[in-house]
Amino acid sequence: MAGSHRASRGGGRAAAREARRQKARKRNQTIAAGVAVVVLVGGGGIAALNAFGGDKAPDPKAGASASDDKPSNSNVLTDDKALLDAVGAKSLGATGAWAIAKTMDGDSAPETAFVCQAQRFADPAGLRTWVRTFQNVTTKETAVQYVEVSNDKNAATNTYNAVVHWLSQCTSPQTRLSSGYVTTGVGERGVIAVFGQVPGSKTKYKTVAVTLAGQATIVVEHDSVAAAPPKPDVVLATANTAAKKICAQSGGCGTGAPVAKPALLPNVDAPGFMASVDLPLLTEINKPWVSAPAAKGNSSGGCEKIDFKKAKATKFGTVTYVTPEAKVPTEFGLDDTVAKFATTTAAANFVTQIRKNVDACEKNVSNAKVESTGTLQTSTIKGKSWKATYDSGDGKKFIYRIGIAGSGDRAVYVLFPVLKDLDISDSTFNETVARAVDRSAAYK
Repeated sequence: MAGSHRASRGGGRAAAREARRQKARKRNQTIAAGVAVVVLVGGGGIAALNAFGGDKAPDPKAGASASDDKPSNSNVLTDDKALLDAVGAKSLGATGAWAIAKTMDGDSAPETAFVCQAQRFADPAGLRTWVRTFQNVTTKETAVQYVEVSNDKNAATNTYNAVVHWLSQCTSPQTRLSSGYVTTGVGERGVIAVFGQVPGSKTKYKTVAVTLAGQATIVVEHDSVAAAPPKPDVVLATANTAAKKICAQSGGCGTGAPVAKPALLPNVDAPGFMASVDLPLLTEINKPWVSAPAAKGNSSGGCEKIDFKKAKATKFGTVTYVTPEAKVPTEFGLDDTVAKFATTTAAANFVTQIRKNVDACEKNVSNAKVESTGTLQTSTIKGKSWKATYDSGDGKKFIYRIGIAGSGDRAVYVLFPVLKDLDISDSTFNETVARAVDRSAAYK
């Protein structure tokens, strides 16, 4: 029989995370590059929270369930018969043979079983936990099923929200959210997140499905190596199989065909801005990004010549992203600035003006050299990026990646200082700008 939860040790990690945030808040740099350039760096945010069952309030804290077991519900997953078996794991990949590697209960469960797991249990007061790992000896792929059973449905909802929050605010080193989905037809509600790790010609991806089914919160993770982020179909099918077996005991079975609809994971920490897990990966940095609100600045010098008040932005703000635990220069980081305008025309005019300013920078700023690094053009996003180099005249050069893009009534400005051995590709920076624009939909 599965053992009951032991006490969680997540408090120390939360305190460390808050300490890093405090360090990030103190960071504010001014760099002389012929003109004064104030660099603010930031992160965290998401739109369409209701699609995930969220709202404007922060996600419930882990362990918010009742402390006493309910005898009438104590038979839910008292053994491992309702867990995925090797046959159920077959949907993860037709090549090779999948086998169960290990099955653990709440007493023997590891501190972390899946990517981004912030503490041992999302519901330390819950009934029981099961962890089962799988391995494909042919393809070398691995998978894990993690299940927490809460005392009742309300406690299970809190547990589910806590797990989704772990994923949306992931602090696992060198881990980036590649894509996200909302699932229907699988349990009562669910999400799928695809995380990329260690960038290269082939990347290790961890595709994670989280499902709420009655009293149970179910996590299925599939680890694979590929040249591009995997589609959600494989994990969607496996998560559906897992949910059907468990909901027979816990309730909360889904209705209709399983569907995964593209949508970023909810981020209630800083709505409208990127989450730290949205930030690009650098092989030289094995510590997570940390985000913090930056001092509110109205303008920026250099090529951009940004003045939000003059442009009549109705609201604007900046979030800063840094890696305080990594051994990098203090000026390393990334700024995400979002400005909201009264109309879509005003926002588009602002973006157009900044593009003109940067394109003409070499003519107007004597010590600047500007190189275009790409354009952003989709059905909802329009923008451009550059690499600007400022010669200070004393043998020093300051290089920045600049991105400006608009969508609807919003404009997004991204700034990234290029340092020795600390740079990203043109395409990676443009992808980051696009992600920042997507996140800005929640800026109110």
